[in-house]
Amino acid sequence: MTTAESTAAGTSEAGADAAETCSAHAATGEHGYTKEKEAHLKRLRRIEGQIRGLQRMVDEDVYCIDILTQVSASTKALQSFALQLLEEHLRHCVAHAAQEGGAEMDAKVAEATAAIARLLRT
Repeated sequence: MTTAESTAAGTSEAGADAAETCSAHAATGEHGYTKEKEAHLKRLRRIEGQIRGLQRMVDEDVYCIDILTQVSASTKALQSFALQLLEEHLRHCVAHAAQEGGAEMDAKVAEATAAIARLLRT
């Protein structure tokens, strides 16, 4: 099993440590998404509204294809949000770990690889 696979499976000690801590956060007091937090929250509220719309559509017996179209839009919105969050993680946490080098860098790269693998499976 590769490091990325073991991290994805949650069995790697380094991966578990990396998921719980971030030296960039410890150094700056910020997560990668902190600067865009309000925009992210606004975006998530919009996605939440889309999901509520799905519930309403089912409750109102809307045509299946129309519901599926809304599911697709909601899925794309979540995927887009995830990609933005991943980019911020790479720029903040992984970049900081790369400057530090060593085991922390390896752990952050494995963690990011596992996150990408999870996104690709969806």
